[in-house]
This record gives sequence, C-alpha cells and structure tokens, in this order.
Amino acid sequence: MESEIIQFGKKLRKIRLKKELSQGDVAKILGVHRTYISGLERGVRNPSLLTIQKTAKALGVNPKDLI
Repeated sequence: MESEIIQFGKKLRKIRLKKELSQGDVAKILGVHRTYISGLERGVRNPSLLTIQKTAKALGVNPKDLI
C-alpha cells in the first residue's frame, strides 16, 4: 500500500497538470520555492495540514481532494 504522502503527491500533480499549472506557478502562488512543490509531488516532503489547506486553495479545490 502506498503511503499517504505519496498519494497526496500524486493527487497534487494530477490536479496541477489538469489546471495546466507548472510547479513554478503553484510555488509562486504559495510563496515557496519550486523545489518544495517538487518534493511534495515526489513524496519526500511531509505537508502540514496548513500546507494542504493553502495548496488546495491555490489550486481552487477542496482540501479533501488532495488527501
């Protein structure tokens, strides 16, 4: 079974690509570095609840769509 962090990253990437946003676009909206978004998508970063909420808002989705 995949870890929740990996699943989050895959969902984040899928939604980001569907909205035709680059990692840099999302990073700019969130005020973080592009490599942070990359780390989230690859599952090497463990996002806090606040990060999940901010990311969902930046993508225009409900936080539950990411988790």
